[in-house]
Amino acid sequence: MGGPQISLCIPTYNYGRFLPQTIDSILQQTFDHFEVLIIDDCSTDETEEVVKPYAIRNPRIRFIINPENLGMVRNWNLCLAEARGKYIKYLFGDDLLLSRDALQKMVSLLESEKSISLVSSSRKIIDSESNTIGMKSPFKRDLVAQGTKLINLCLAKQDNLIGEPTAVMFRKSDATRGFKSQYRQIVDLEMWFYLLEKGDFAYIREPLCAFRVHPRQQTINNRSSPLSVLNDVFQLNEEYLSKDYITISEFGKSYIKYDGLYKIWKLYLTKQIRKQTARQEIEARYSYRKFMMLYPLYKTYKPFLKLYRRVGLFGEIA
Repeated sequence: MGGPQISLCIPTYNYGRFLPQTIDSILQQTFDHFEVLIIDDCSTDETEEVVKPYAIRNPRIRFIINPENLGMVRNWNLCLAEARGKYIKYLFGDDLLLSRDALQKMVSLLESEKSISLVSSSRKIIDSESNTIGMKSPFKRDLVAQGTKLINLCLAKQDNLIGEPTAVMFRKSDATRGFKSQYRQIVDLEMWFYLLEKGDFAYIREPLCAFRVHPRQQTINNRSSPLSVLNDVFQLNEEYLSKDYITISEFGKSYIKYDGLYKIWKLYLTKQIRKQTARQEIEARYSYRKFMMLYPLYKTYKPFLKLYRRVGLFGEIA
């Protein structure tokens, strides 16, 4: 008898308040051939007291406490290394599965179509008290599409159309490289691109999970250093826009680069960084003088691009 078919990976830090809801949403699944791997990155709250009783009662739950704080990306990679399942399903300690059939629906796609390397779904956005405050549903229907087409679309729109780690499932064998520690904010999106180079993308329109938004989450902490977040974007664009399968025009690539520079300038306009800092950052990547010369053209063109996106020109995949 082999190992579990799915590893539910829960990397956590100070999410003791939310973990019971997260774990309960897993234990209520109709698909039960899984393990739950919870790796606590030296929490200072009640995480240990919350998780240990679950682990004692249910042998499918493995609970590990790191001897030292590894940080977000290293803890994600430790989960991946420790996982025994054929398929990997991350579920952050403050998120939860919504449908009792979530695991069954995702694994069925991976099992039925060997060409699929990544499955994602719509997800609800909830607050600290589990109230629904929004929905993320980037596509209007269930679909299966070529992975590199998804990469092109994400780059063209400069958006993560795939979802957070809680929203996806993939094969462990495809992800042995692990998440890249060079990234901070969009480390997940870079991994999705890496996986989508290996196969197709499958999307489930039904919201199968809930992603929680609250002041203590890592994404909010990362935004306190906006230049670091933009550095991630520049790095991802530089790494992937030059790939052979990218169909974005040279003009489109130039626009994407300039738009990133404008986001640096906007940090100055909104008083998040000093003008001198913005100027130095732009000069290091482009030319400040050229940036200012093209500024009026960019401001004229951008509203038309927003309109095209709003009417759905870039919104779907054939």
